[in-house]
Parts: sequence; C-alpha cells; structure tokens
Amino acid sequence: MPRPLVAIIDIAALQHNLHVARQQAPAAHLWAVVKANAYGHGLERGMRGFAAADGLALVEPDAAVRLRELGWTKPILLLEGCFDAIDFKLAALHGVEVAIHSSQQIGWLEQTRFEAPINVHLKMNSGMNRLGFMPVDFAAAYQRLRSHRSVGSISLMTHFANADQSDPPALPMAEQLRRFHIGSLGIDAPVSLANSAALLQHHDLVSNQVRPGIMLYGATPSAKPAARLGLRSAMTLQSELIGIQHILPGEAVGYGSRFVADAPMTIGVVACGYADGYPRHAPTGTPVLVDGVRTRLIGNVSMDMLTVDLTPIATAHHGSCVTLWGDALPIDEVAQAAGTIGYELMCAIAPRVRMTER
Repeated sequence: MPRPLVAIIDIAALQHNLHVARQQAPAAHLWAVVKANAYGHGLERGMRGFAAADGLALVEPDAAVRLRELGWTKPILLLEGCFDAIDFKLAALHGVEVAIHSSQQIGWLEQTRFEAPINVHLKMNSGMNRLGFMPVDFAAAYQRLRSHRSVGSISLMTHFANADQSDPPALPMAEQLRRFHIGSLGIDAPVSLANSAALLQHHDLVSNQVRPGIMLYGATPSAKPAARLGLRSAMTLQSELIGIQHILPGEAVGYGSRFVADAPMTIGVVACGYADGYPRHAPTGTPVLVDGVRTRLIGNVSMDMLTVDLTPIATAHHGSCVTLWGDALPIDEVAQAAGTIGYELMCAIAPRVRMTER
C-alpha cells in the first residue's frame, strides 16, 4: 500500500481560474505561466488545464522542449530567455519565443544562425532591479534587435515589484509604468505588463499581453482571499492519521519538546512532513482539517510526520482524513500562518508525494 499522503490536482479548477484571468483582459494575448513544474501541479496537467491559453510561459528550456514533446503546438515563451548561446538553437528548433534582458543575450543571438526568425520579448528594468535593460538603454537594445534579420516580432515587457499593493511608498506601480513609458517612447510594439496581481487589481492597465501565474492555481497574489477573487483551489494536500496518543498535562510533543500540554490532550500523528514539502517552520496553531473539522498543528514538524490537536474532534480515529490545504482550507491561510506564501508551498511539494487528479 502507498503512503496515504497525496496531492489531488483539480483540472477543472485550473480551467476555471484561466477563465477568470481571461475575463480580466479579454482582448489580450494570455500567457499561462507554468514554470516550476506548473507551480508544483505537474507540467502535463498544467498544459491540459490551460489548453485554452494563447501560450505557455516558463523559465526552463528543457521544460519548453518537453511541452512540445507532450503535443503543445501554441506559442511557448522563456521568461528568463536563454542561459547560453546554444539555447537559442534549441529555442529556434522548437519554435520557442525568448525574453531578452541583457546585452550578452543579444550577443549570443547575433552569433547564432537561424533557419527561421525567432520572436523575442525585450525586457526593461523599470525598478524591480533583477533582469532587464535600464530605461535609458532600452531603445538602443530594441534597435539592435530590430536590425537583426533573424529576429521576428519584438514585444516589450517589464515586471512589477508591488502590483499587489495599492500605494507602496518605496516603488509604486505608477512609477514603474512611468519609467517604462519613457524608456519605450517612440517604439511601436506590443507590450506585456500584467502579472496576476496587476490583472486582478489594476483593471485600467493597458497590456497587449498578460502573464498570469499564481492566480491560475487558485492562490492569491494579494491580501484578499482567493475565493473572493473568484478563484478555486487547484491542489488539495491530503493525508491520514497514522497514530493517536493521549497525553497528560506537562507532557511534551515532538523534537525539542517545545510544545507542552497544559491539560489532558489527544494528539494525532499525520503522515506528512518537511520532506514532503510541508513547511518545517510552521508553528503551533497552523490550521489543519481532520475529518473536515478545523484544528491546529502542534509541536515541531518532523521529516515524515506532523502532529495535530485532536482534543476537539472526539470522532477522530486511525485513518481519519487530514487536509493540510485545499478546497476547505486555503493554501494562503496555511502559508500566512507559516510565515511564507502560497507559491512556496505549491512549489515545494516533493517528488515522493503521490499525485492524482479529479
């Protein structure tokens, strides 16, 4: 028998969330982001769930090739572009579009012989200060690309640092837009601006192309609950109770003995730990469902197990269903309790965790 821990992927929820994203910008070319193995949901499942997207975007060249092998015929975009000159040949061979964020990448492109033109997405650093050309250098980079006979279409892109916040003092979205418009002044090309947060919270943003990511998987890029945004959870992490202990006041639970009972307690042991991707730093009090009843994590998370308070659940028994996150327990709520974000929990799901679909 397999270990009872399983991640259940809801393909219909992926399709629903894509529809929500489409409604935010119905006229835009929609790139569904499937990097990091479709945010932990599986590349092939992401491809099926987002079959109605205009294209798929990711960062891993080998995964882009895998999408072609799986039968994806629509556009594919490498969001970080090529990591070496040889990647351009790979991209051209499989009809993959690439981001261009540095002079080095342009140099690699210029050194490569192409059988057919390659479409590129020129990235500006408008304040995120990770990848991209500074606004003052953007027009020159565009002209350098435009003059190369192997370059097909050129789109302009940037990435927002704080689209999930209404008015951040450090770098407002309006300031990034101002820099983008100044740097791209006079360039007639499609623009790609909106990530999930911008799509959901900035409806006046004009973007020919959009790049939703986290919202497609049913989590929120902002403080507003995903359900209130019309999104459905696409992953349920579910396990079972594999042990029950009855302890007295003063007895401790788990490594480090950091949780000490102040009253008689019933403790449930769950087949899930940090080696499965559950956050080791999740504190006592992190929400968990046992047979649909809300309770709490207690003590330190172990490699293969965690412990929960069964005191308020008199009917709990060996084999009771435990939901770590999913439909009835938003992943964002678990992430917030653990001091992290839903993105990390999804992407951290370990290979040993079984995956099924519904």
